[in-house]
Amino acid sequence: MIRPLASLALGTAFAAVAVSAAPRVATPAATPFRVGTVEVVSLRDAENVVANDGQTFGIGHPTADVAAVLRARGAPADPITLGVDQLLVRLPGRLVLIDSGFGPKMNGVLVRSLASAGVTPDQITDVLITHGHPDHVGGLVDANGKPEFPRATVRMSAPEWQSLQQGRAAAVAPVIKAQVQTFALGAQVLPGITAVALPGHTPGHSGYRITSGKQSLLVIGDTAHSAIVSLAKPAWPIQYDGDKQQGAQTRERELAQLAATHQRIFAGHFPYPGVGYVVRSRTGYAFQPEQR
Repeated sequence: MIRPLASLALGTAFAAVAVSAAPRVATPAATPFRVGTVEVVSLRDAENVVANDGQTFGIGHPTADVAAVLRARGAPADPITLGVDQLLVRLPGRLVLIDSGFGPKMNGVLVRSLASAGVTPDQITDVLITHGHPDHVGGLVDANGKPEFPRATVRMSAPEWQSLQQGRAAAVAPVIKAQVQTFALGAQVLPGITAVALPGHTPGHSGYRITSGKQSLLVIGDTAHSAIVSLAKPAWPIQYDGDKQQGAQTRERELAQLAATHQRIFAGHFPYPGVGYVVRSRTGYAFQPEQR
């Protein structure tokens, strides 16, 4: 049975993410695709509904400017809806999950989406974490306060593990501590999966590049949140970035490189299933979902 204080702390940590975003229950979904010979599955967990109130997107800019960017792409001016989605990677002898969503404490449906893919939590061998915010690590803990993926090694960068233990999802840390293995940013984490340093969002924020043959997929983590605003105005600060200046610099650099190289990406906060390409558009960029 979960200890009352741990339960309270966990709920408080999860509630912190709702200051500027309200999680909304989503319909479970599992969408398979391939990276070379590797099968990958996009998994739905939840949605965040964020008000266009100047507190999250376009900090320091009039909300009318944010609304204009959204309307120019055919989206409502308010609110801004973000996906909360994860990735399953089927490697030889391994079932790898990248991020874990909100979890049952915040009505995440990841486990149900995994079931749609024919996978149970105890089959997951590895969980790769981009960073320690509640919508990425909350699902590591089940409804009873125990590890959701009991047989998995939970992998994240060393600075991110240190940050998680002191951050708003700190209540997750003692539950998963025995499972955690850390790595250096830029290291090969598993065969065919390399960590990519994406600084600014959190101290050890990491993307993951999945490679098979001549094909690759870059999991961008929280380098960008809105498929519209973050790409059209990458220099605009976002409330979620711990270091807003560095976060914007990383976003500008990565988007330019992604557009130049036509690198295929997975963005867990973009419209489901979050797979596609960054392309140049006007003075910024746009997301081009992959044709299915």
